[in-house]
Order: sequence, then structure tokens, then C-alpha cells
Amino acid sequence: MTTKSWRETVPGGWITEAGNALEYKTGDWRSEKPVFIPENCINCLFCWVFCPDDAILVEDGKMKGINYDYCKGCGICARECPTKKKALVMEDE
Repeated sequence: MTTKSWRETVPGGWITEAGNALEYKTGDWRSEKPVFIPENCINCLFCWVFCPDDAILVEDGKMKGINYDYCKGCGICARECPTKKKALVMEDE
């Protein structure tokens, strides 16, 4: 499967083929990005549960990072992180 830039999407956001979301890298839409700080993570996976883009990388039940190809920088993951020292912080792109 080849991935496409968001610039190659159909104007107006029309879905012409079901199940083709992985073909489009939409991460360059963002102006901010979440930065993962592993030493602050308690692996609650709230970030993964609430991420609307499935951009949180999880392996063996633990947060491993962020897939910036698909992360649009909405900040929901950082907002939902329950730790006092945040495991995800938003930074300018």
C-alpha cells in the first residue's frame, strides 16, 4: 500500500472508497505536536483511548510514542493525561 499526502485527498473530504484512511498521511496539518516524555508515563493509555486519529503507538500494553504521520495535533492526548508531571506536552511544530 502506498501512502499519499493530504494534498492528494479528494476536495471536500469525500470518501470515495471505504477503509482507505491509512493511505493518506495527514500529520502535516498540525501546527502543534504532542511530545512524549516516557519517564512521566504511567501507561494508563488514556491518550490512546481518546486519540481520534489512532496516532498513539502502543506495544505490549505500554505507550511507545506517537505516529506523527497521522497525528493532527489536536492536543486531546495531552489534555487527557492524568499525571501531575504530564507524559504528553504540546509544542509548536
